[in-house]
Amino acid sequence: MKKTLLIEKLIEISNGDKVSFHTPGHKFGKIFTKLKCERILESLTIIDSTELAETDNLHQPIGIIKKAQENAAEAFNSDKTFFLVNGSTAGVYAMIMSAVEPGNKIIIGRDCHQSVINALILGDIQPIYIYPEADVKNGITLGISPEKVEALLVEHKEIKAVLITYPTYYGIASDLKKITEIAHKYDKIMLVDGAHGAHLGLSEKLPITPMECGVDAVVESTHKTLLSLTQSSMLHVKGNRIDREKLKFMLRVHQSSSPSYILMASLDLAANIYKEKGNYLMDNLLCNIREFKKRIKNVEGVTILDERITERKSVEALDQTKIYIKLKGVLGSRFEQVLRKDYDIEMEMANEKGVLGITSIANEKEDFSKLALAIEEISQRYSKVPKPEDILKNIITNNNCNFSIDTPECIYTPRKAHYMKKGPILLKKSVGLVCGESIVPYPPGIPLIVAGELIREETVQRLLQIKREKTKLLGMKDANMEYIEIIQTNEVK
Repeated sequence: MKKTLLIEKLIEISNGDKVSFHTPGHKFGKIFTKLKCERILESLTIIDSTELAETDNLHQPIGIIKKAQENAAEAFNSDKTFFLVNGSTAGVYAMIMSAVEPGNKIIIGRDCHQSVINALILGDIQPIYIYPEADVKNGITLGISPEKVEALLVEHKEIKAVLITYPTYYGIASDLKKITEIAHKYDKIMLVDGAHGAHLGLSEKLPITPMECGVDAVVESTHKTLLSLTQSSMLHVKGNRIDREKLKFMLRVHQSSSPSYILMASLDLAANIYKEKGNYLMDNLLCNIREFKKRIKNVEGVTILDERITERKSVEALDQTKIYIKLKGVLGSRFEQVLRKDYDIEMEMANEKGVLGITSIANEKEDFSKLALAIEEISQRYSKVPKPEDILKNIITNNNCNFSIDTPECIYTPRKAHYMKKGPILLKKSVGLVCGESIVPYPPGIPLIVAGELIREETVQRLLQIKREKTKLLGMKDANMEYIEIIQTNEVK
């Protein structure tokens, strides 16, 4: 048999000493050994089944899957929980398209994931964007203002629903309870992309859950911050504002007709661990995080996003399980690279300011000790005497980085723009033209510009910066980032 390249590479990575501060939340499956669940892992190929008399059917559950979803609903405090095997993306599609009809308007937090934009295209839905506040110093978005939500609902009475991200990729939590109360006051449906918040119910020290805030539906990536396998998520529903039958239909549309029983079984396992051991494991995690922060608090040049961010008007709470670290004099991309190459520590992502680590109940105390030691040593090596190339990069970044939170002018809806004729033009000559592609730095998957929007100078400068830093980018047709697709009209030759 020829070498199975992908399998062998994955086994090589998982058998190493790599420390994971990235998704998935089970951290190379180490938590299952700790909880004595090895038998489950050994049985993965055996349980790869299909719809048999005893295995039920995800799209019309009446037996074991129905019971597993009911158990999950009890654990996560929802009225109804649906297992997702096509990732949170499928859940976002189904949730939005069951709540909003074609041609209708929806308020969207502009720090949304690309799946939200794609749902607008699929459902022919018109977005009314609301921008979060910004922390320019840290280069991150903050929360959504309840007052701004209400102002839009008053201005656009035809809006059918509101959707925000909670918590954000960086752990920022808006005042979701108040936003939900406002949405319901105006008889609107409240939806949440909670991809990074499946764990919130495990401690009172974390932001309250969307279900506790009274939202109508939330999609959560159980694989990101809890313990299910990658691509498995859950959609939680409360109340009767969303038509359940329409939602079930949309789930059938956007999910495979041959759902993975391995993924469904991992969701069942994750819900069981969440309910039986989750609080204990989360207490340990938060204790380890506190000790880690205490240790690096006085390391020269190091700053970490902490609870002081809640002093900002738009921030209600901070998810402490997200660790955002900056090191003075070192670009985030350089910081991430050194952690990976010299210390075998994988962070979730880096921006020009710092690095982000996503922790979970599977992380051990030793993981944080290794990260703290690495930061101490990197601080001594790099922050005091920056390398010439780093100095140059910082100069370029500081001169060209525009952390803009202004809404780009929308000329065409995402769906209309998707079907219009397009063609390439030099990126540097594109200012003032209409973008023909949605461009998404990944991670975290938040669109920089959406097809149908006017290209601005700051957008071009940001793309040039991304090109210099070699950040991963999705949606741009030209891999060399020299040309950008624009919508061709009679005015654009």
